[in-house]
Amino acid sequence: MLLLDSDHLSIIQRRTLPEFNHIEQRRAQHAPSDFFVPVISFHEQVLGWNAYLQRAKSPQGVTHAYGMFERILADFSTMQVASFDVAAADCFLDLRRKRIRIGTMDLRIAAIAISRDFTLL
Repeated sequence: MLLLDSDHLSIIQRRTLPEFNHIEQRRAQHAPSDFFVPVISFHEQVLGWNAYLQRAKSPQGVTHAYGMFERILADFSTMQVASFDVAAADCFLDLRRKRIRIGTMDLRIAAIAISRDFTLL
């Protein structure tokens, strides 16, 4: 099983070229059921758009932010989401004890991958 990182997911959602084409070529080599997205990516995207919404000064900014919330919800509802469960939380704490020096969200994504024996892309 393959776990997409938040950066890969953003490229897929935005269809950013040329990276999107490269990812799609690689994804075509696997069954769609092989791919998961971490719930942490959902958390990151919601946090980002919530911050945007809080700064929005115009009705257009507010409606844009809520439109993005709807898009995020629609995107994640069509994907296989890998949860941050007890096994991932235990793995996360173990990685913290080992003083792995990466950001909290990235470490949580890594913990999901390790606890499920997924390959993190």
